[in-house]
Amino acid sequence: MTTASLPPAWSDGLLVCKQVHDVTADVRTFVFEPTEPRLFRHDPGQFLTLVLDIDGHPVERCYTISSPPTRPDLVAVTVKRVPGGLVSNWLHDRLAPGTTVRARGPLGQFSLARHPAPKYLFLSAGSGVTPMMSMTRTLYDLAHPVDVVFVHSARTFDDIIFRRELEFIAAAAPHIRVVHLLDDRGEQLNAERLRETAPDFLQREVFTCGPLGYMEAVRRMLSAEGFDMAHYHEESFTFAASAVPEHDTGQGYKVEFTRSGRTIDCDAGTTVLAAASRAGITLPASCAQGMCGTCKTTLLSGSVDMQHNGGIRPREVAHNKILLCCSKPLDHLVIDA
Repeated sequence: MTTASLPPAWSDGLLVCKQVHDVTADVRTFVFEPTEPRLFRHDPGQFLTLVLDIDGHPVERCYTISSPPTRPDLVAVTVKRVPGGLVSNWLHDRLAPGTTVRARGPLGQFSLARHPAPKYLFLSAGSGVTPMMSMTRTLYDLAHPVDVVFVHSARTFDDIIFRRELEFIAAAAPHIRVVHLLDDRGEQLNAERLRETAPDFLQREVFTCGPLGYMEAVRRMLSAEGFDMAHYHEESFTFAASAVPEHDTGQGYKVEFTRSGRTIDCDAGTTVLAAASRAGITLPASCAQGMCGTCKTTLLSGSVDMQHNGGIRPREVAHNKILLCCSKPLDHLVIDA
């Protein structure tokens, strides 16, 4: 008897849009399939970097995978339309079934697969629900009996992303409890409400995703309640972080960008991307956390201290590739950018 082998796993390459679903008035899910026979394997909570051509210019953005790895034939991202947002508006207005896009990934460390626990607390706001949805769908599909409390904050009832599916999962799997907090009803996440919803939250593994202000408030709240922050995990794509140097060591180096012909100063305590931004040089970047690979480029000479989070592969490092967002100079640099 012979057994058919599984198709190989998809990696960086082309995806074709198969379906587009309206989730709320300003949120859509885009479902993709590899252009060649492949299975899409990822950890729940990871993200893709979409590489798009918008008006003749290459643009890259990170989007969390909202579909679970238990359904590997397709992959989905769920995107909120942002007023004035270049990429989100292009996706909503232009991406239709049959459209082909290039993507990189899956990437990222934000996943319960890396932090197994008997009890979880998912805290999300707005479109930060997407990685939590991938994790929840995975636990449900696998009939995993872990105890989950999922608290999601939204502006109004109509803005709750995946509301009907979450209601179904909660009804079918009693060990997954879902609570929605609505701004227009004056419902806010605070320590008192958290104790009411999950009295044992101090014993849970916590995953948080949402706007920066929301996550900062969650961190302060949990810390004040005595939560062990070693069991706290958050996901965000911060576009402004690269503009702020970590600290000035006083030891300066020159960084030459061969394509633009610019040379800048960068001290040993500042990333190359932050120094470039400070000098008024705009370089491709997205997550600013060493995860997405958007700022990957070739180091022609010199050496760096690169503390990445999975956004670059060992074979790329061996070929002198670096991530500008998490690379600090160890001497003078020449970079192909």
